[in-house]
Amino acid sequence: MSDTDTQQRATRRTVIKLVLATCVMFSFGYALVPLYNVFCTITGLNGKTGRMTEAQAAALPVDLSREVTVEFVTNVDAQMPWDFKPIVNKVVVHPGVETQVEFEVHNWDAGRIDGNAVPSVAPNTVAKYFKKTECFCFTQQTLAPGETRRMPVRFVVDPRLPPEVKVLTLGYTFFQSLKPVAENAAAALPRS
Repeated sequence: MSDTDTQQRATRRTVIKLVLATCVMFSFGYALVPLYNVFCTITGLNGKTGRMTEAQAAALPVDLSREVTVEFVTNVDAQMPWDFKPIVNKVVVHPGVETQVEFEVHNWDAGRIDGNAVPSVAPNTVAKYFKKTECFCFTQQTLAPGETRRMPVRFVVDPRLPPEVKVLTLGYTFFQSLKPVAENAAAALPRS
């Protein structure tokens, strides 16, 4: 076997290894976001809040000896033509008691806008103790031009919340949904 054949084989093996490593890294990059979201939902890190059914919330024990203040903060992406605010800025709750609050959103644009709300809880280390049974953040919201809507959020603070935590902050940021834009672009294409 000549030196040229040996060098070509070594080059081929190196190229195959590099292509495989690139494929593995690319796959890992795609899997990272869903894995991160699952991790944050399970641990409550990054302010991700959990969901709970009405029946699960009703089955929680109520701790009448404690009170927790839940504050509400809202934000809208800079490019989104919506106003968004809580109806009340804070409530005081007993852990284990399901509570409902409302938020108001207004579309001041001349067109229909679709948006998604992203929730977060601070301090993020205790977000796993904040559970929602109903939330506008579970689905995409569509507002007609000039429409104002009140949207409920029902939640419960888990009685297992560490006793040193007296205040939680529930924040929402609305972002314009890009999905309908793609659908509208596809609908605008000429048909053959």
